[in-house]
Amino acid sequence: MSLLEAIIIGIIQGATEFLPISSDGHLVLVPAIFNLSQPDLVLIGLVHAGTLVAIVSYFWRDLVDIIRAVINGLLKRDPMGEVNSRIGWFMLLGSLPAAVIGLTLIDFFEAQFESPVVAAFGLLVTAAFLIVGERLLTGRKSLEQLTWIDALIIGMFQVLALLPGVSRSGTTISAGLWRGLDRTTAARFSFLVGLPAIAGAGLLSIIDIIGANGSLPTGHYIAAFVTAAVVGYLCIAFLLNWVKRHSLLPFAVYCIVLGGGYLLYTALA
Repeated sequence: MSLLEAIIIGIIQGATEFLPISSDGHLVLVPAIFNLSQPDLVLIGLVHAGTLVAIVSYFWRDLVDIIRAVINGLLKRDPMGEVNSRIGWFMLLGSLPAAVIGLTLIDFFEAQFESPVVAAFGLLVTAAFLIVGERLLTGRKSLEQLTWIDALIIGMFQVLALLPGVSRSGTTISAGLWRGLDRTTAARFSFLVGLPAIAGAGLLSIIDIIGANGSLPTGHYIAAFVTAAVVGYLCIAFLLNWVKRHSLLPFAVYCIVLGGGYLLYTALA
């Protein structure tokens, strides 16, 4: 794998982890479409770690406030007394479904990543969620009005993102719109509730790196890691600004074109 290919993998992971177009789907499909070298375990681990750095860097103030509020709530024996404390517990609650099901069926989900066709179908599923989510948009609730039922339902939709091509942010934002959140609130909570999952994936990737032997020059790994972190940070900022004034339908169209185009190509090949 060349340096340019390593950087491309970093761009793909950084952009698609946070935009509602599925990072895993792109990591499966793009190498298959353009005949790129498959990334090794170390490279995959590092770009996942890069996106973890991106989301922690962007939300670090929120995370500090949430952690402080959770601790204060426990000390005062009123864990739901503050908004930030509730958000902290809702983040944990929303992460449980994906964690439990993902660990229980880990072999099944890992096997799906060997099939670009599954990833292409997953992108069409993502498009369907984005379209339905926009049609259900009412924009009533703010983050302060979020309930534990909202958090649990959004977290349950996050389970679908364990399949390649199904976007974590796409499904959770759509679920938030269904539960009456406005786009900005739905997108923001999508990132927050996804942070434990992204952190878990990043930490597991780091563990995998420790036991793996890299096949690329060190510079390739550094470039991919930095690229994923920088692009990821920029894409978080981009999406949060985008949803203030625009719909998610352009992302749905993109998923249809990429996923449907690949399925058509394989059918005609």
